[in-house]
Amino acid sequence: MTFRRSRAALLAASILAIPAALSPVLVQPVAAQVTVWDPTNYTQNVLTAARSLQQINNQITALQNQAQGLINQARNLASLPFSSLQQLQQSVQRTQQLLAQAQSIAFDVQQIDRAFQTTYGSASLSATDQQLVTQARERWQNTVGGLQDAMRVQAGVVGNIDTNRTQMSALIGQSQGATGALQASQAGNQLLALQAQQLADLTAVVAANGRAQSLQSAEQAAAAEQGREQRQRFLTPGAGYQPGNAKMFNNGN
Repeated sequence: MTFRRSRAALLAASILAIPAALSPVLVQPVAAQVTVWDPTNYTQNVLTAARSLQQINNQITALQNQAQGLINQARNLASLPFSSLQQLQQSVQRTQQLLAQAQSIAFDVQQIDRAFQTTYGSASLSATDQQLVTQARERWQNTVGGLQDAMRVQAGVVGNIDTNRTQMSALIGQSQGATGALQASQAGNQLLALQAQQLADLTAVVAANGRAQSLQSAEQAAAAEQGREQRQRFLTPGAGYQPGNAKMFNNGN
C-alpha cells in the first residue's frame, strides 16, 4: 500500500510538471513610446506663445517710444547755435554815441534848464546891443547844430539797416531750421531783440528831430523877445539918431 501511494504521488507530480516544462518563457512587456497629439493642448500652447510674442513686441515698441521721447527732449533742450546779440548791441551803441555827441545843448535836463534861463530866456534890459547880438548868434548856432545832429542820427540809423537786414535773414533761417522748441523760442526772442533795436533807432531819430525842431522854435521865440526889446530901446526917448558924414566912395581925400 505504501508503494502504491508513493507511485501515485510521483505520477501526480510528473503530470503537474509537464505544463510547466512545456509552457513558453514569459517575458515582461516593455511599454511602447507612442506620442499622443492633443489638439486642445496644442491650441493652448500656440495661444500662449502668441501672447508672449505680443508682449515682447509691446515692450520693444515701448522702448522705442521712450528712446524717441528722449531724442525729442534732447532736441527741445538743444540751444540755438547762433546769437545776434553782439551785432544788435553794437548798433544800439552807435546810435547812443551819435546822441551823446549832440552839440551845445545835449539831451540833459539840467543843461536844458540852464540854457533856457540864460540864452533862451527873456532879453536882459541891462544887456548891451553887442551882448544881444552875441546871444542871437549863439541861439542860431544851437539851431544849426541841432539840425546837423538830427541828420547825423538819421544817417547812423540808415547805416544800421543793412546790419539789421543781415541779422533778420540769419534769424529767420535759424528759426525755420530749429530742431526743437528751445531753438525756435531762442530764435524768436532774438527776432524780438532785433525789433527792439529798430524801435530804439526810431526813438533816437524822433528824439533828434524833436530836439532840432525845439531849438528852432526856441530860437524864434527868443528872437521875437529880443526884437521887442530892441524896438523898445529904439523908440525910447533919448539921444536919438545923430546924423554924421558918410562916404560912399573912397576918393583919397
